[in-house]
Amino acid sequence: YDMMPPLEFKGKAAYRKARATPGWRATHRWQAMSAVSLALLLAGVLLNASAQLLLKAGTNAVGHFEFTATNFLPVGLRLALQPHILGGMACYAVSLVVWILGLSRVPVSVAYPLLSIGYVLNAIAAWYLFGESLTAQKLVGIGFIVLGVILVTRAPA
Repeated sequence: YDMMPPLEFKGKAAYRKARATPGWRATHRWQAMSAVSLALLLAGVLLNASAQLLLKAGTNAVGHFEFTATNFLPVGLRLALQPHILGGMACYAVSLVVWILGLSRVPVSVAYPLLSIGYVLNAIAAWYLFGESLTAQKLVGIGFIVLGVILVTRAPA
C-alpha cells in the first residue's frame, strides 16, 4: 500500500512493535488516495462496467437461449464467438489486472466501494443504449450510492 508504513510483513508482533516506535503515527498516518491509485481503480471500474455492457449487447445479438444437453455445444460456440461477448471478456481480463494494481496501493475497504460507481454507470448506459427503465426510485438510489462512495473514500482511517 502506498499509504501503509514500509514494513516487510513479519507477523502481528512486528507490526505492533513498529507502531510503538516514537513518531510512527505522525509519519505513517493514512493519507488521501494518490492520483495514480485513483486512476487505476477508476479504470478498473470503467472496464468492469464496459464488460457488463458488452456482454449484454452480445446476449441481445444472440437472443434468448437456454442450455440443454442437446444444444450446449452449438449455443456455447455461438456465445463464445460473438464479438461483443469476446470484447466483454477482454475488458474483464484487463480490469482484473488493473484492479489488482489498484489494490496493491490502497486498502480494500476504500477500493471496493468504488465498484458501486459501476452500477451508476451501467444503469445510465443501459437506459441510453438498451432502453432499460431508469425510474425516479432508481435515480434516488444512485444518488445514495454516489454519496456513499464519496463518504467512504474520504473517510479517515
